[in-house]
Amino acid sequence: MDVFTPSDRSFLMAKVRAKNTKPELLVRSTLHGMGFRFRLHRKDLPGKPDIVLPKYQAVIFVHGCFWHGHNCRKGSRPTSNTDFWNEKLEKNIARDNANLIALQAKGWRCLTVWECQTKDAAALSAMLHRFLTEH
Repeated sequence: MDVFTPSDRSFLMAKVRAKNTKPELLVRSTLHGMGFRFRLHRKDLPGKPDIVLPKYQAVIFVHGCFWHGHNCRKGSRPTSNTDFWNEKLEKNIARDNANLIALQAKGWRCLTVWECQTKDAAALSAMLHRFLTEH
């Protein structure tokens, strides 16, 4: 049973953003501070990657743990309306995997940064540096 009215739930769900989320802004800020320059949300690439670094032939997806099915505390699935949520989240995971395969087939290197990984700035910086400098 939902504790919100349908109009309240609709209002809350409308606040969920696809672009310029806090985790994405953190990753972008970290990359910029490290001296990397990039493009955002290129529509000509499969999945419209959040961050594209053409010089490095690399893309970075910044995924929310819940919406993309990460295996962490924030990625746990709801216990009500389980059929709906399982179907929805499995479709998101399948779409993400198909996009990664398509990008790799075009020669792009791909990194997924999870929302929970943006909490530790030093570890995030190290992960991004390793991904972009070690081919």
